[in-house]
Amino acid sequence: MISIFDLEKLQILLRDFYELSHIRITVFDENMTELISYPANVAPYCSVIRSVREGLDACMACDRKACSAASRRRGTYVYRCHAGLTEAVAPLFVDDVLAGYLLFGHVFSFPNHEEGWEVIRAHCSGLHLDEEALREEVFRAVPTEESRIRSAAHILHAVASYLILERMATLKQDMLAVRLNTYLTAHLTEKVSAAVIADHLGIGKTQLYELSQQLYGCGIAQQIRTMRIEKAKKLLAGPDKLPITRIASECGFADYNYFITVFSREAGMPPALWRKTAR
Repeated sequence: MISIFDLEKLQILLRDFYELSHIRITVFDENMTELISYPANVAPYCSVIRSVREGLDACMACDRKACSAASRRRGTYVYRCHAGLTEAVAPLFVDDVLAGYLLFGHVFSFPNHEEGWEVIRAHCSGLHLDEEALREEVFRAVPTEESRIRSAAHILHAVASYLILERMATLKQDMLAVRLNTYLTAHLTEKVSAAVIADHLGIGKTQLYELSQQLYGCGIAQQIRTMRIEKAKKLLAGPDKLPITRIASECGFADYNYFITVFSREAGMPPALWRKTAR
């Protein structure tokens, strides 16, 4: 599938986010191509970092790594970037298909300039930067409190949901992607493999892996596990109070102990505890 973004509406939404938080926000598509940002320019200290090739490459690699982590978590991910600054990214899923990412970044979240400078200088020591120019911009930065960053991360998550709800991001259906989605949904509880799926679609396993990465942000085996665990969560939280052994079976797990292990790893807690928490 191909992501389609309403950039005119997005511009207004990103501007409103910035007016509230004073933090720069960016939209990437599913291929990590930057579509739109507000404001357009990065923070001055980031401009210094990106002025050398090593710095720009490090920034791009850091963005890719963070977006990959957020898509696996299927939620907002707050982290320190390669330069020691605070950033957050929220994946955009449309009909369970990865459509892109919202990212805010370049936040100077240190209690004072001296402490921030020591961290940033240490992180950027191997980039062959103009250290004096970087120091000058760092000491001009306005520190952002941790409480404001937490609030901004919560708003980022809400903006991501609103963006999808208002159809500012949609999907143009590609027949191969539709067939894959349909097959996974129909055969979720069965014992399926990458070879079987690839054969059904008439493609090779390498192409299947690339398609899965594009659509879901992960390999096909991980996507199947994610879909099964999401189904298990719905059954656990449902009114029928099904036994966990039956839920494991209905979600495609023949081995009950394996289900407990996978669910605990994916959800962060065993299914019985998750059921209590959900209720």
